[in-house]
Amino acid sequence: MLGAFAVGKTSLVRRFVESVYSDSYHTTIGVKIDKKIIHIAGHKEVMLVLWDIYGADEFQQVRMSYLRGLAGCLLVVDGTRRATLDEALAFDEKVRDASGRAPSVIVINKSDLAQDWEVEAERVGVLEREGRMVVRTSAKTGEGVQMAFHKLASLILER
Repeated sequence: MLGAFAVGKTSLVRRFVESVYSDSYHTTIGVKIDKKIIHIAGHKEVMLVLWDIYGADEFQQVRMSYLRGLAGCLLVVDGTRRATLDEALAFDEKVRDASGRAPSVIVINKSDLAQDWEVEAERVGVLEREGRMVVRTSAKTGEGVQMAFHKLASLILER
């Protein structure tokens, strides 16, 4: 789970793993690790080990050691903050530097606030035409959350 500060990484993990959502915000310090077993067509079970890494801002950098050896990542974007897409794509470059071509899924979170989105549909369309996997989610309502994690797991298994 990579993305800027306060894009909803922890909320997405909690919704996926525990099926819960909380409006109260708590900053992740360091990394929080969760696990969940899921079923992917053609495979019996897949255990996902989820690293929820603190959101970087101008004062901190994600440690490259967190990225080495990862199997794939969700690049989380806050749809209401345009700059978070650029930050997610910058994280993608760091992932590629640290671990090669690990699969990634761009997750545009906060679809429940779609009327306030700053991330332009045209820009998302360009990413999709470039072959990027993009999933719109809402940690609050649960929309797209299962799909995002399952798509990432499928991409990892296809490697």
